[in-house]
Amino acid sequence: MHLEILVEDISGKKMLEHLVPKIIGDRHTFNIHSFRGIGKLPKDLKPKTDATKKILLDQLPRQLAAYGKTFRGYGSDYPAAVVVVCDLDDRCLKKFVSELRNIGGRINPCPTTEFCIAIEEGEAWLLGDIPAVKKAYPKAKDGSLSGSQRNLSEFEEKVIHV
Repeated sequence: MHLEILVEDISGKKMLEHLVPKIIGDRHTFNIHSFRGIGKLPKDLKPKTDATKKILLDQLPRQLAAYGKTFRGYGSDYPAAVVVVCDLDDRCLKKFVSELRNIGGRINPCPTTEFCIAIEEGEAWLLGDIPAVKKAYPKAKDGSLSGSQRNLSEFEEKVIHV
């Protein structure tokens, strides 16, 4: 299987460059593409910014449409999928999931797409460097940070299939 992974920022890309090979092994291929922020989903599926701005959600309908056309020719012997990784931030999970699912129903052909929504800041949580996290986020609660010492196998992100 081939994965095209879209992530909202360069730090997410750096993290995934180390994690993805450990997760998927040598049998699969992948590319990771970072964007310059998450932005907002365009209501009419038409991006509000030009493609060079590289804002993840703004460009997502265009990206999925392009991958849908590209992957159509891959065949069943080597399937491909798009994985979109982004933080929940201050969004309502239920509403955000609904908006993301709505995109897939409006693009034809839509590639197989998985949305991985990080409920907590993924990079800080994985690093487990409490003093560094406190320096970057002075208002972070100590109780929340103590969980950052959990091992990687316990790190779970909410996955929503479109």
